[in-house]
Amino acid sequence: MNGSSTPPIRVAILGSTGSIGVSALSVIERHPQRFQVVALAANRSVERLEVQAARHDPLRVVVADQEAYRSCRDNGTHWRGGRSALLELAELEEADVVVNALVGFAGLEPSLRALEAGKRLALANKESLVTGGDLLLQALEKGDGELVPIDSEHSAILQCLEGCSRKEVQRLVLTASGGPFRGWSPERLAGVGAEDALRHPTWEMGAKISIDSATLANKALEVIEAHLLYQVSYDRIDAVVHPQSIIHSFVEFVDGSVMAQLGFPTMELPILYALTYPQRLDDVVLRTFDPVGSSPLTFEEVDGDAFPLFGIGVAAGRTGGTAPTVFNAANEIAVAAFLDGTLTFPGMARVVEGTLDRVDPEPVSEIQGVLEADRKGRRIATDLTTRRSIAAGTDG
Repeated sequence: MNGSSTPPIRVAILGSTGSIGVSALSVIERHPQRFQVVALAANRSVERLEVQAARHDPLRVVVADQEAYRSCRDNGTHWRGGRSALLELAELEEADVVVNALVGFAGLEPSLRALEAGKRLALANKESLVTGGDLLLQALEKGDGELVPIDSEHSAILQCLEGCSRKEVQRLVLTASGGPFRGWSPERLAGVGAEDALRHPTWEMGAKISIDSATLANKALEVIEAHLLYQVSYDRIDAVVHPQSIIHSFVEFVDGSVMAQLGFPTMELPILYALTYPQRLDDVVLRTFDPVGSSPLTFEEVDGDAFPLFGIGVAAGRTGGTAPTVFNAANEIAVAAFLDGTLTFPGMARVVEGTLDRVDPEPVSEIQGVLEADRKGRRIATDLTTRRSIAAGTDG
């Protein structure tokens, strides 16, 4: 990967102003001979995007939110605004790799476009797989592209499986930090607020994923992802709480041996691996692993009573069809309501479970069905968040 004659890998980053996007640019800036930024996109963070664009001089820059785009200074004809421009960026001819670091359900269609166009999709947007997993796998086959996960857990599994047959896999074990409320009782959790939930003990992340980590909804989404990415049944996927966030996942093989991928918490490592997979690139900035300094490593069971969204999400994955889409839609609405103070921490699980109870799952054969399930899930979840008993957490 270090040969001077090797052409640079051309990268488009969707969601460049978020935590994953910023980390991706940090990785790229350390290796200017190996990577070229050809496109950047953000939803509303215009000022940050302008700084990034001035630094990297991409061929195309997109502000997905039209109102925010109108606030841009005159940045030239390579700037675009709107959802359609974002989707075009996902299939940009000049891009070899599309990093999808968008937040939430909005990332599904760009993921589909990138795979249909035969790109390598470096995927940090887990909602793409959760809501449209079968569609993404079909697009992957049809477009002859690549799907490489950026999530630290799935990057770890990918690395452990390198050179192994899927038939040799007995079990996947995802690790969870436990979030800021590890060990708390359901009664104690009833009084926490958004500020408390955003204080993640080991990772620096955006607001949405920080709340998902606090509720363990994020781990449910990752279990669904693992099922789809590695075609392993739910009965053979487990999750354990690992507070140190040093071991990112385990793979147990049929002969009883277990492999794990370890490293200090940083998203830059899985980002770098996704950009160069299956090769590795020297990066002296990333912290050298210290076994003694990282000790002790401990593990605990997931507390399903205190964090019911984990079980609710995995059950939706097992149900299949549009159930994961409804779970994701309701969770996004619930998280937004919690962040603005109109829903309690336990109320998020009540809203999500109530939404799933009210929407019958349907088979997924095309994106319109997924879009309709998402709309229905959001509509019902929004209605539930406005009910005073649920918002107050008194519905039992």
